[in-house]
Amino acid sequence: MLQINNLHIRFKTPNGLFEAVKKVSFNLNKGQTIGIVGESGSGKSVTSLAIMRLLDKNQTLIDGEIILEDTDLLKLSEDEIRHIRGNRIAMIFQEPMTSLNPVLTCGYQVTEAIKLHLNLNNEEAREQAIKLFNEVQLPRPEAMFDSYPHQLSGGQKQRVMIAMALSCNPEILIADEPTTALDVTVQKTIIELLIRLKAERGMSLIFISHDLGVIREIADHVLVMYRGEIVESAAVGKLFKAPQHPYTKGLLACRPSPEYHLKRLPVIADFMDKDDASITQIRKEYNYPAAERSARKKKLYSQSPILNVNGLSTIFATDSDLLGRPTQTVKAVNKVSFEVYPGETLGLVGESGSGKTTLGRSILRLIEPTAGNIVFEGTDICRVSKKELRALRRDMQIIFQDPYSSLNPRLTIGESIMEPLQVHQFYKNNKERKQKVIELLERVGLSSEHFNRYPHEFSGGQRQRIVIARALALQPKFIICDESVSALDVSVQAQVLNLIRELQEELNLTYIFISHDLSVIKHISDRIMVINKGEIVEIGDADEIYENPQNEYTKKLISSIPKF
Repeated sequence: MLQINNLHIRFKTPNGLFEAVKKVSFNLNKGQTIGIVGESGSGKSVTSLAIMRLLDKNQTLIDGEIILEDTDLLKLSEDEIRHIRGNRIAMIFQEPMTSLNPVLTCGYQVTEAIKLHLNLNNEEAREQAIKLFNEVQLPRPEAMFDSYPHQLSGGQKQRVMIAMALSCNPEILIADEPTTALDVTVQKTIIELLIRLKAERGMSLIFISHDLGVIREIADHVLVMYRGEIVESAAVGKLFKAPQHPYTKGLLACRPSPEYHLKRLPVIADFMDKDDASITQIRKEYNYPAAERSARKKKLYSQSPILNVNGLSTIFATDSDLLGRPTQTVKAVNKVSFEVYPGETLGLVGESGSGKTTLGRSILRLIEPTAGNIVFEGTDICRVSKKELRALRRDMQIIFQDPYSSLNPRLTIGESIMEPLQVHQFYKNNKERKQKVIELLERVGLSSEHFNRYPHEFSGGQRQRIVIARALALQPKFIICDESVSALDVSVQAQVLNLIRELQEELNLTYIFISHDLSVIKHISDRIMVINKGEIVEIGDADEIYENPQNEYTKKLISSIPKF
């Protein structure tokens, strides 16, 4: 159906031409699913945008051929491509929140495409949209039709995007990272939905991801892209059984696997530096022996807890009367009790909306708890004044989920890291503080040259290292990591997880590590705490929870992990 021949894409930059895609060729057959995998910057999304003719022609030079049946899409005029785009080839974009117009209802945005391509009137288009919402299994389709994007969850927004892409019955569907940063359970349902819709409609599918575990679930054939080139192309079974290229081996090995106990995760460099390295060999190098793990846990739990949480509740008002009194409330955290030991990593896992982030922020009093006690090193945080709390914040820090929005875009990263040192009056002067910031940057794998750069000049993985450096600036004892690796490439995720563990060993840090991904949680944690609807449903040793879950909700989370 689709032939890509010697596709070469260059972008115009102030420093000359940048080669984003280099001589890429592949075929997509009718009814086939091709998976394209690689890190950010490998050329995956640029290739898909070129197929859709969505790249800025004033900033891009494209050579080669993109042939849909007998038509070269690169030779069509704007009017001609508009009849194909959305009609014969449709695309689900990576980030549904930014792909949907926030001031228009979801139904209006879906009917817009239907009316444009299928020439239906308003009533017919509405019926068609509601039918699509049913097909993608959106709850209450009529209500969803009149809802705005901000009123939907991440998984629901992604289903609206799928409905929009399917609205004109395309022959080819391109899905660009449609499950990135979604809960594993939502991710699984989206993958199952795409597989079902593809079979029912007889579509061909190009599925783009940085996660080979997801690719394995959905693809027939896999293309591995690295620095704009296809470095490996194979049937999905063959690629997983016997990967040939060092980069493919690195991508397969760097994702945490619940089946292995590793002291540190393999990274791409482990394989790129050694052509003959095998995944088994590298995993043996990084093995975490049972005796060592047992000795660590024995030492951890022989101490007194550093943090005791007793009966903690956080209740939000969702509606109020004319006098401002709450008439409807939601229990985001409901009577939660647990303890954390010095030097321990307690993994906190649950789906979006389960109360993970609210619990983490309530512990630090970034959100005021409604009831309960939080005792840190003998001090009840709920009973201290604001001045005393500010002093306590030196010992208790948080790494937020989105490093970009948690850094001030107007401050250099050096100034951002120095700011807490100034507030808490660490060191004698700014010269000493600057030296400390440079040491912190070097400790997290950056350099002194980065001190005067702004957040937008860094990649996602680098920004995550910056916020880790900022959290470490005040030499805390306890850090809450809130989904701090969820939106990163698996290779960058492995580097950040390794860094978090190294810092713990070096500085005896205590973590609560929040994630929706149980494979990440199991790798990094000593104990796991599972939360659902604001309540703890299970807590215990990481291995025991994974191998013998007692609660149905935990079993569902574990069954949703992509298998290697």
